[in-house]
Amino acid sequence: MSNSSLQGLSLALPLTSFGNVLMFLFSVSLAFSIIFLNMSVCVSILLNRALRSENRFMYMLSTCFSDICTGVSYYYVGVLDVKDNFDSPTRTYLVVPTFLGLSYMAVLAAQADRYHAVVSPFQYLRRMTRNRTVVVICGYWLYAFLIVAVNNLVPVGVARNFIGIGTFVSNIFTVIIMIGLNIRLFIIARFQLEKEPPSVERDTKRSSVYLILVVVMFFLAMWLPLLCHVVVCNLSDSVCYIFKNEGTDPLRILPRVNAALTPILYICGCSPLRATLLTKVWRPCCRRR
Repeated sequence: MSNSSLQGLSLALPLTSFGNVLMFLFSVSLAFSIIFLNMSVCVSILLNRALRSENRFMYMLSTCFSDICTGVSYYYVGVLDVKDNFDSPTRTYLVVPTFLGLSYMAVLAAQADRYHAVVSPFQYLRRMTRNRTVVVICGYWLYAFLIVAVNNLVPVGVARNFIGIGTFVSNIFTVIIMIGLNIRLFIIARFQLEKEPPSVERDTKRSSVYLILVVVMFFLAMWLPLLCHVVVCNLSDSVCYIFKNEGTDPLRILPRVNAALTPILYICGCSPLRATLLTKVWRPCCRRR
């Protein structure tokens, strides 16, 4: 984005009515909530060595870090009059959508990780060490920004076609995979784990499976309207309705709401994380004040 385009920026909606003021406050509050909640979860995981030793918390850390970037960027794309597409002078060169995509990939990877851990526990312990998990996470981060670099180097027409076809195909396949894994994990949690003798390991395994089930359910609920819109627009010949900017587009607001909702689900569904957050992060901060 150029300096001239930044100088001409205004708010997503002029503050000329009560509804517009509420929308402005909502956008600012949403950005702050995303940053605060995800930062709290990140700090909690980093402060607790036991949490860092488990692979599932590495995926949580990845999700939260990408969502922190989403929250910071929403002060720009959500609060200001920004249209983030190839032809817009206020575009972010695909960087901001990539943060959302990274959260998408992290949830999918975490879901596959839990499935592997429950279905093949012995092979999982042997194969998926923490170092390999970190390599997987670094791999999809590197892949995402490699795609960003390539699309910013090729002509706009080529990049637009590549993004359109790639997004269309990946959306369909990843949603099918997510739904299929969720059904399979629910069956495992409901029938297979219940048959195992009571133990701490069984309870931990069951709670981690139920947590990822709930996270993916909310994730799909917030993302499916946008994904369906993209698929329909790619398949239909008619021009889809285009909102004025990112901050007034409800289909693009929902994934940002999910970025604030996901850490809440992590905190509510994981007692070790919640205990660390309350004792080592929030309580010391309140005492200092």
